[in-house]
Amino acid sequence: MSPTSTPSTRPQLAHLSAQLDDLRARGTYFRLRVLEDEQASVCHYDGREVINLASNNYLGLCNHPKLREAAIAATEKYGVGSGAVRTIAGTMRIHMELEEKIAAFKGVEACVVFQSGFAANAGTVSSILGKEDFILSDELNHASIIDGARLSRAKIKVFRHKDVAHAEELLKEIQNEPGRKLVITDGVFSMDGDIGPVAQLCDLCDKYGAIMMVDDAHASGVLGRNGRGSVDHFGCTQRVDVQVGTLSKAIGALGGYVCGSRDLIDYLYHRARPFLFSTSHPPSVAATCIAAFDLLESEPERIERLWSNTRYFQEQLKIAGFDIGGKTTPASETPITPILIGDGRKTMDFSRALFEQGLMATGIAFPTVPEGKARIRCIMTSEHTRQQIDQALEILTTTAKRLEIL
Repeated sequence: MSPTSTPSTRPQLAHLSAQLDDLRARGTYFRLRVLEDEQASVCHYDGREVINLASNNYLGLCNHPKLREAAIAATEKYGVGSGAVRTIAGTMRIHMELEEKIAAFKGVEACVVFQSGFAANAGTVSSILGKEDFILSDELNHASIIDGARLSRAKIKVFRHKDVAHAEELLKEIQNEPGRKLVITDGVFSMDGDIGPVAQLCDLCDKYGAIMMVDDAHASGVLGRNGRGSVDHFGCTQRVDVQVGTLSKAIGALGGYVCGSRDLIDYLYHRARPFLFSTSHPPSVAATCIAAFDLLESEPERIERLWSNTRYFQEQLKIAGFDIGGKTTPASETPITPILIGDGRKTMDFSRALFEQGLMATGIAFPTVPEGKARIRCIMTSEHTRQQIDQALEILTTTAKRLEIL
């Protein structure tokens, strides 16, 4: 075995060490927790059995037998990789089948699959607009939307969270300016769990001739008929020009996608840089996702369990005295349930104490959320049992009282 050496930071990167020291001083430095078995409602992180309230595995599909079978069968038939980007030699029949499956599920003309939800957002926004155009974005939109907007070089205008009147003010200001106007909102906001005003923003886009785009990452598999998302929830399928979704959360695998008109998708095939310059999904991932969309149609009871668990969990948190939004932050309307603490250090200490007691509940602090709005973000799934939820509530309550949070 070769001798090990102590890693050191060269002077050229000393500024990174200084910033890490600042995180430690603030109490918000963290280490990655390592999952040692499958993603489930109870699993093992860092050698400890915990109730898992930190996963995006809303419907328990990460380890569903039918998805496992689909992945294994595709691997045996097609191998483990595609070998190229989609535009050269890496488009396999199974990739096209997945895109056709999603388009049919969403009720649109076409779909393109990206390597991640982040790539889908950033690649789409940056490719369909240019420096002469305008983007109107909710102030709490996901980082991938923000980065895509910056990459597009379009002029960015930010409207107050879910403030449709403010969005209209901004549209009025620029309605006579040359260039296209794009309005973007999350369908479900990832930190507070509230639902975007999709229908009202569609009204604005119709009125001012703007392009309407919705990121439905946390709404996919959660809202709408059989989990078709917030766009379907509001009956706006034919009014939203660009629908973005994810294959990495409720669908249980990996990737992102964009749905819309045939011309939109053909254009993204030609111009979306993440699509053009990234190797396509392994066939096992595509097969897994196809199986997941079949399950959304055949097992709607999973979504019903998800919402039943969510309502119970949130009701019990309120009874216990936790702030889960609605005062200084938006109220959660979905399985994403923030427990507002405020102070970053106190939040991270609370999260670590919960873990020691057998509960995986992640602390979220600045810069992911604004200063003073740190929280424990809990996510309910369809697979949590009532006994597990009650045990999680007991751990949350007793630990919060011990730390004088309650």
